[in-house]
This record gives sequence, structure tokens and C-alpha cells, in this order.
Amino acid sequence: MENPAADPYPLSPRHVVVTARDYPDGELFPAHAHRRGQFAYADRGVISVHTGAGNWVVPPQRAIWVPSGLTHSMRMQGPVTLLNTYVRASAARRLGLPVHCQVFDVSPLLRQLLHKAVSIPARYADDSRDGHLMGLLLYEIADMPALSLNAPLPAEPRLARVCRDLLAQPSLDVGIDDMAARAGMSRRTFTRLFRHYTGISYLEWRQQACLLAAVVRLGHGEPVTRVAMELGYSSPSAFSTVFRRVLGASPSRYFSGGL
Repeated sequence: MENPAADPYPLSPRHVVVTARDYPDGELFPAHAHRRGQFAYADRGVISVHTGAGNWVVPPQRAIWVPSGLTHSMRMQGPVTLLNTYVRASAARRLGLPVHCQVFDVSPLLRQLLHKAVSIPARYADDSRDGHLMGLLLYEIADMPALSLNAPLPAEPRLARVCRDLLAQPSLDVGIDDMAARAGMSRRTFTRLFRHYTGISYLEWRQQACLLAAVVRLGHGEPVTRVAMELGYSSPSAFSTVFRRVLGASPSRYFSGGL
């Protein structure tokens, strides 16, 4: 159950409410769920989200959608300014928002709308300027492109165990044969089951797991070269190519705020 004193959205009859709060590095919200969907925008800092289905990382000026009723935990990586948009389940369904966690890009227009929406009272009139602004905010959220910043956890217990181990110490040096042996499977069985349970190949999953770790470490201010080499990339430029493909800018430019 949410605390109305901390956030006004449980008391609001409106489809969408936006709040803002600052959090210290390392603050953890243990497993919990919301009655409304949560579009959590990291205005500053990095967020890590965990569910039974996998891990997600949200870089600065990006957001994650957490559907209503989904049990999840959230950790702040560095000082975080979080703008939360809480959306009624009926509105989320109408807009076609996903029924699973998803990291999204955030357009300049959506950033401006979020910052403006924070000052709008929870009981705004639907047919007022505030109401129309909040309606536009919802449509802009639904229009955002998805980002591949998650590592799904397979339901198969042996695969889940070795995947959790790799998430704890991610590296591109851990090959298919290594993972298959750790899971007690043949290479062929491992690759077949991995794709069946996650929808992607192990090599794709490993790349995403390493990128998640890189975003967290870069958000803490670690040098790009050190992060790239310790995660097993052949060179900083190879790492930057992957990073740019997912987030649209090189690591140094992205984390220097030069977007």
C-alpha cells in the first residue's frame, strides 16, 4: 500500500499524476508494487530495477515503465532526481503501454512536459489547460522508442542460476561453453534452451548484461577505458560503438551531458 503523505497519486481521481523527489546514492526500495503504472524518469543519476523476470538499468534522462501490480525493487545508483508519472491501468491499456518492464528514450518535449507536470496539482480539471497538458504527456510517453537495457532471466532454474552469477560479475570473456558447463548442459542444449526461455541468444544476452553494468559504473564516474577493458571489450572504441548504437551517443559525450 502506498503512503498518501509521500505521494498524492493514490488520492487523485485523474488518470495521470507526476511527482518529483531526490534520493541519495544507494537508496533501495525493496520488492513492492503500485496500484498504478509507473513511468520513472531519471532526471539525474542511474536507476536499477529488478523483477522476477530480469534486470533493467535506466541511464540519466531516460525512463522505465513498470506496469501496475508488478512486484519490483529499485535502487538508486548515485544521487538521483526521479520524476514519477503514475498512470491508471485503464489509461495504460488504452495507450498500448507494455504489460512488462521496459526502458524508454525520452524526447526533449517529454522532458519539458514532465518538468511542467510536477507543478500541476493532483486534482486538476480534465478540461483545463493542465488537463490537456497531462493528456499530451500520456500520448508522448506512449510514443517513446524502447531501449535494449535489460537482461531477462530465464525461468529454467539452471539457466537462471548461471545468469544471476554472470550478472554479479559480467564479462564478455564468459563464452557459451563456459556457461553450458556451469549449467550442467551440452552446448547444443544450452543454446536451444537459452533462446527458448529468453527470446534471444546467449551472446546477445551477455552483451546486454555487460552494457547494464557499464551504465551503472559510468554513472558512478568510472573512466570509459577501465570499464570497457574490465568488461572484456576488445577496445574502448568497440565498447563505444555498442553504447552509441543503444543510447545514441558515445559514453564520454553521454555522461558529460553533451546530448
